[in-house]
This record gives sequence, C-alpha cells and structure tokens, in this order.
Amino acid sequence: MQIKDYVLRRLMILPILVIGTSIIVFTLTRVGGSPIGIYLSHEMSPAEVVEIEERFHLDEPLPVQYVYWARGVLAGDLGWSGVAAAPVTQVFPQKLAASMELAIASAIVAVTLGIGLGTFAGARRNRLPDHVTRVVSISGASMPLFWFAILLLIVFWVYLGWFPIGRSDPDIFGRIQHPTGLYTVDAIIAGDFGALRDAVWHLVLPAISIGYGATAIIARMMRSSLIEELQEDYVDAARAKGLPERLVLRRHARRNALIPTVTVIGLSFGFLLQGTVVAEIIFRWPGLGRWMADAVLRGDQATIMAYVMFTSILFLFVNLIVDVVYAYLDRRVVLGA
Repeated sequence: MQIKDYVLRRLMILPILVIGTSIIVFTLTRVGGSPIGIYLSHEMSPAEVVEIEERFHLDEPLPVQYVYWARGVLAGDLGWSGVAAAPVTQVFPQKLAASMELAIASAIVAVTLGIGLGTFAGARRNRLPDHVTRVVSISGASMPLFWFAILLLIVFWVYLGWFPIGRSDPDIFGRIQHPTGLYTVDAIIAGDFGALRDAVWHLVLPAISIGYGATAIIARMMRSSLIEELQEDYVDAARAKGLPERLVLRRHARRNALIPTVTVIGLSFGFLLQGTVVAEIIFRWPGLGRWMADAVLRGDQATIMAYVMFTSILFLFVNLIVDVVYAYLDRRVVLGA
C-alpha cells in the first residue's frame, strides 16, 4: 500500500478512535465524582446547587451527559475551567504552547544525545566508552524524574545561580509580540537576540530533566541495533570494498539501526509530554502539566477532559508519523499489510 493511501486510511479511522477514547475518558472522570464541585461555594443553597446541575445537565443519565458534552465540543465549547476561572478554549492555547515548547526542547535533547551516545557506544562495543555510556543510560532510565529535576534545581539554580526557573523574564517577555505562543520562535521572528537567549536559558534545566530519561532509552536501543547491524553481511561487503569504517558506519549500519530506534523515539515523545507535568511543577513552568495537576487536585473535569483528549489525539498522530518514517527508512516495510 502506498504511503499516501495508508495515511488517508488512518485519518479516516482517526475520528472513530477519538470518539471511543472520549467515551472511556468521560466515563472515568465521572467515576471520580460529579464535576459540579468545582463550581460550588459554601454560600450556595441546595436550590442553587440543583439549578446548576440542571443548567449543565448533570442530573441526566451518563450517556445523555456525554451527548451534551460532545455537542459542546463540536461547537467549540470545551467547558469552563474552575482552576483558571476562564473558558477552557481560552486558556488551552497558551498552556499548550508553553508545554509543546518544553516537550520539543526535551525531544531535541533526548534524540540528539540518545542517537549520538548509542552510535558512539555501539561502534566501540565492550570498550571503555561503551561501558561509560551504559552507566549513563542505566542511570537515566532508573532515576526518578522528580528527584533528578530537584537535584538540577538545587545545584544550578540555588547554589550556582547559572540558570533561572519559570518560563521567562517578565520584562523581556513583554517587550516582544507573541504570534505563535512559542517564546523561542517569537523571539526569532522579532529579531530580539536577548529574548531568544532568555527563552533558551529558561528551557535548559526543565528540558534536560525531562529529556535525560528518554536519552537513556534511545541510546540503549540505538546501541543494540547498531551492534546487530555491524554483524550483518552487507557491512562486511562494504568493508571488503575498502570503504573507510566511518563511511560504513554512517552510510550503512547507522541508517538501518535507526529503524527500530524510530519507534522508541515516537513512543518517547508521549513520555516527554507526560514528564512535563512533574517538571512544570518543580520549575514553575506555566504549561498544560501544571494546569492539569491543579485540575486533578480540585476536580476540574472540564480541564482534565481537554488535556486527555489532546494527548490522545497527539499519540495517534505521533504513531502515524512513526509508521511513515519507518516505511521511509526500510523500503521492505509494507504499510497496512
């Protein structure tokens, strides 16, 4: 099946998967209790509570409540965020931009270091660089994110003062326009080097704390795949032709070793986005993760639904991209077979 046909078929199935996911998530949020708690105050009378339940159709059976919720979503209404005291659709884009910027920065750290370290270790199997990389990988995979993030915070913010916390310096952030919501991109568009430096400087600690765990996993997968590829006959044939070892590694072995690694990278992006919840709380990053944590603690179900639905759709698209990249790297793969 051609890639174009495969993508179209997956996009046609996408709405069915989204509807199924929304039904499951909607049911699970109701298991946690009625969403009305976030809208109540101690001064309200029982009659006023009943009025609110009727207004939001919370006195209806669960399937009916879902239909009203789905109808609102199709009309562009994701509900009211009690945490932010504003419509979800108004707050979501700002939080999403901040979290996506952090997740992308973490992915750049993880992919760059993971592939680089995995290639470096795989090409030097059972030598000192391989053992050092293995120790680094095991440390990254086993170290709790919240603990590593706190260590970075103590060393580089409290003691050394090299890196700030938060997303930006308010004065620098306010002097440029923000058409995309991504601080680094907006700084480049504005041509403000000071703002770009401020954006990158604030990204360093949270991006490293999130990306380190994924770096370890990608490096391990890349190393193992590269070692297997270096033992294949086509690599021996390339060496027999007199190609330098550097070219054998870059042009032949590493390309094929990337095929299983791409799958891990795709799955790791979801891990990175989930990791922003912890990092945003520790580094005071004003993104979706911090907003979601507050929503869970206060029972803000409209916010929870919006977050889970977004991450579900994101996972579906990331899996689709991974499949396409997989087929591009390995022409033997037949999509949809």
